[in-house]
Amino acid sequence: MASATSSPAHAEQPPIPKHLWKVAALSGMASYLDAALIVSIAVNLAIYRDSYHMGVWMAGAISAIVTGCIAVGSLVGGRLADMFGRRRVYNWDIFCFALGAVVITLAPNDIVLFTGVLVAGLAAGADLPTSLAVVSDAAPADGRARLVSFTQVMWVAGIVVVIFLGYLLSDTGMTGARCITGHLAVAALVTWQLRARLELADEPSDAEVAQEAAALEAPRGTALKNVWNRAALLPMAATFLYYVTWGIGANTFGQFGTYLLVTVSGASQSLATGINLAFLPIALVLTFVFVRLADTPWRDRLFYVFTLVQILAFCIASLTAGALAGMLVFFVLYQISNPFAGEASYKVWSQLTLPPDTRGTTQGLTYALSRGVFAGVAFVTPALMEYSASLLLWSITLCMAASAVAGVYIVRVLIRRTPQAAPAPADLGVAGA
Repeated sequence: MASATSSPAHAEQPPIPKHLWKVAALSGMASYLDAALIVSIAVNLAIYRDSYHMGVWMAGAISAIVTGCIAVGSLVGGRLADMFGRRRVYNWDIFCFALGAVVITLAPNDIVLFTGVLVAGLAAGADLPTSLAVVSDAAPADGRARLVSFTQVMWVAGIVVVIFLGYLLSDTGMTGARCITGHLAVAALVTWQLRARLELADEPSDAEVAQEAAALEAPRGTALKNVWNRAALLPMAATFLYYVTWGIGANTFGQFGTYLLVTVSGASQSLATGINLAFLPIALVLTFVFVRLADTPWRDRLFYVFTLVQILAFCIASLTAGALAGMLVFFVLYQISNPFAGEASYKVWSQLTLPPDTRGTTQGLTYALSRGVFAGVAFVTPALMEYSASLLLWSITLCMAASAVAGVYIVRVLIRRTPQAAPAPADLGVAGA
């Protein structure tokens, strides 16, 4: 596709066929279920703690388990998709997620709950790099960023739906918790059926695959040796550094935002859930704006502005040490900036800069390593929050500043090297309407 830095600002973006938006939506369910699983554990954490008699370290452990399983699933799933076909993994990992969600929903004790989290987390992780590669493969060169970034709309929607359900069911205990996770099982089963019915075209020709690989100066083939070369390692390292530093803050507030508002800011469970819910529509609307701008120069221009706004948001939260007034300002600024300087940027940059034949493997690696770090941070977060909320918040602020530096490097160096036009190869092409 045309590089965002070289496309004219006034250029009219060509329309994207409706059937490709369907592919983006069904692939985006990986992001929906990933976010919804993490946030559902966060929303239900206090309920699980009381019902299963968990201590502070056990509360951290369950959050670490879901994140760690997503990390392992990303690593294995992305590689399996490149080796055995993205369509096959794409169809079955969502079914495995549904099984895990059923186990979580019906769990009578913490051991069964952990088992369900293990299965659902592994499946969710496997689906993330696979689904993004599927979208990238199916997309036309001049619409790839829009289709890939649409999966982020689904990610935000997953958060909105779970927090809305958590708010409505905040006084219903385990019954509400089971309803929240039960809806994940239903959504996964419906998605599995719809994915299985997608009309898929023949694979692209070898010449088309070779053309994009040559444009990125990357060797062809799915062998692991093609991951350990400069064409793959440089963008993989840069996008990993961006995602892991940004994601420490995002993951912490995704998993422990409600917990922090209750334990540090002094809000009730209903008020804490309501605060999260009130500001999320801002992020959802602005994520749609990001999708509209994803194939234009404004995508990366706005990153410069909103990464600074995001750092300011965390500075305010840190300076006020988690006080309720400061947290309200934080949530406004964070939800405004996150769509333009967050996971959507990581997804688009990864698909534009990583070699085509190993997109599943390479993005699976960055997902896996990042989520592994998030799991470790999640494990100690409740204890660190209890020791010093201010120390936790300032540490996250430094991570956000580091992500801004990595993002600027990606925009100013890697994206500028993106080929002006390249076809989208894949083992999964999508048939016309």
